[in-house]
Amino acid sequence: MNLIQFFDANGERAVGAVDNGVARIVNEATSVHELALNALSRHGGLGALIAEKGLGAEVDRAALLAEGRMLAPIDHPDPAHLYVTGTGLTHLGSAATRDAMHKSNGTKTEEGLTDSMKMFRMGLEGGKPADGLKGVQPEWFYKGNGYSVVNPGHPIPSPGFALDAGEEPEIAGIYVIDQNGQPRRLGFALANEFSDHVTERVNYLYLAHSKLRACAFGPELRVGDLPGHIEGQSRIWRDGKLLWEKPFLSGEDNMSHTIANLEYHHFKYDLFRNPGDVHVHMFGTATLSFADGIKTQPDDIFEIEEAQFGMALRNPVRVETEHPVIVGNVY
Repeated sequence: MNLIQFFDANGERAVGAVDNGVARIVNEATSVHELALNALSRHGGLGALIAEKGLGAEVDRAALLAEGRMLAPIDHPDPAHLYVTGTGLTHLGSAATRDAMHKSNGTKTEEGLTDSMKMFRMGLEGGKPADGLKGVQPEWFYKGNGYSVVNPGHPIPSPGFALDAGEEPEIAGIYVIDQNGQPRRLGFALANEFSDHVTERVNYLYLAHSKLRACAFGPELRVGDLPGHIEGQSRIWRDGKLLWEKPFLSGEDNMSHTIANLEYHHFKYDLFRNPGDVHVHMFGTATLSFADGIKTQPDDIFEIEEAQFGMALRNPVRVETEHPVIVGNVY
């Protein structure tokens, strides 16, 4: 089962359940976050709660997207309580582009390896620990909060000061924190971890700056475990024509870390275990159009697709005008 959120024909929020490509309204539901919290307070889980509520009329997912009525598949009533974070150098082959960028700036360790390649090797050696053991820490970054999230189909804004506007096709884990401070996994979604790769290439210490950008995930939340092998397509469309296309791989079969290890090293911090909070944690990628010399332009359309996750995630690029930042005094 997949879940979607959208505005209905009356402009009211609604939740839909997708089964075998058919989406139906979940009766008396307006929020996946609220459904999840309700499911945690009772026996049977999210699926049982939705079955109890029952399903209503069929909805056209393609029409929802075309009309701009599709929402991200989870949000929070207070966007500041939705965290968007991620990990990098987690996929087999993911180090090549980062290594090439950092080599060009002479950023090498005493062993003759870039820091990116050194961390990737650490993941290969210790990212999949035996049950009950703790694995090596991955690269980790903060991306933003609910204010950073763009709904499927809507433009992803690139700041006027940005040096690049590049896609990163990824899988995101979706979590809610229960009343006891325990992370609870709802499922997974396609994600575009939109980044500024040129800024990162200037110096790898600019990685944190390069990640503070908008992002998108969805349109559908795949409830349940992550498949071991994921093979999707990442595309860029320009003026109605396909500019670039490449497959992307994910799932633990194609990763140097287990999902459990990545989850542990995120949720081990008390900060990320506050009851009611939502976490969208992106697990990294090995596929970037930037690595193939692509420089995006305004109105280019990113498309990320993988059949196991339902409909494709599509977002155009919009370049914003930079406004002056004025810091005033309170005293």
